[in-house]
Amino acid sequence: MDARQNSNLFLNLLKSFCMALFGSRKAVGIAGLGFLVFFLSISAPSSNASEKQAQTLQELISRYDTSRCKECHEEIHDQWEKSHHARSIMGIFMDRYLTKGVLSVKNPKEATRKNFPCFKCHFPQMEHASDRVASEIAEAILNKDKKTMKKLNISCLVCHHDKGIVHGLPKAGMLYGPADVKEHPDDHYKLVRKSPIMKRSVMCGQCHGLGPNLEFEHPVQCATLYGSYLHAYIPSGGAKTCQECHMENADHVCPPNFEDRKDVSRRLAQALTLDVGTLSYSSQITPRKFVPTVVVNVRITSKAGHRIPDG
Repeated sequence: MDARQNSNLFLNLLKSFCMALFGSRKAVGIAGLGFLVFFLSISAPSSNASEKQAQTLQELISRYDTSRCKECHEEIHDQWEKSHHARSIMGIFMDRYLTKGVLSVKNPKEATRKNFPCFKCHFPQMEHASDRVASEIAEAILNKDKKTMKKLNISCLVCHHDKGIVHGLPKAGMLYGPADVKEHPDDHYKLVRKSPIMKRSVMCGQCHGLGPNLEFEHPVQCATLYGSYLHAYIPSGGAKTCQECHMENADHVCPPNFEDRKDVSRRLAQALTLDVGTLSYSSQITPRKFVPTVVVNVRITSKAGHRIPDG
């Protein structure tokens, strides 16, 4: 029996069941729709159906370890190691924010996936881990265990597996990239398929524009970069993608690197123009008394594809 026959059989059985239970055709239609939605929801494919939640932090780190990627992609891996993605918990202000900010916990045992919304973008692997792992991460943060925190990052697998296809339903054992790869020499990820979003800004928007995040104990709206891009840059005639500006020539550093002051200054000079105009004159407020006066007009124009600063 093929898929179409199976589908027709299921619909006929559903119709008969609803008629017997509800009587009228109108009720059958409403009830049938409800049953269909329920059936689809429980039968929808899930990339995590056979994957158990990681119960320890080391288990989760090992699952997302991509050091072996360097064997074939050394240049890209070296670039990634210089990026903020490689230190998404330690970088910029995250460690201080988590220890002193309003979302911090005093006791690591209080930490759960629900009260650490920062994980959603800064360490999205937590979707596949238990609350015990959240406690271990909180302990590392509070104890300033940089050796452990360094391993908490946006690894290759986050972008090329978890986020490589929409709706978070990547296939097991499959990576996603800008093009199909017939053979991929990896024991676990043997297939590489072209991602429909890898070169589009929505790829980046999965983290850099996520929200509002209402599923947490403390709902937050943090990253709005993608929203700025969509609502300001595109309507004003902008046509570049995030990747064209931040991943030129497939640069996986994804600049700017805020620890490289020289590069940041260069990029800001390119993105922001500063025009200063002055007008000087003397004001005669009272007879024979002249007061030197100057009017200064300053205009800063952003040519970037989004607000500055933003996240």
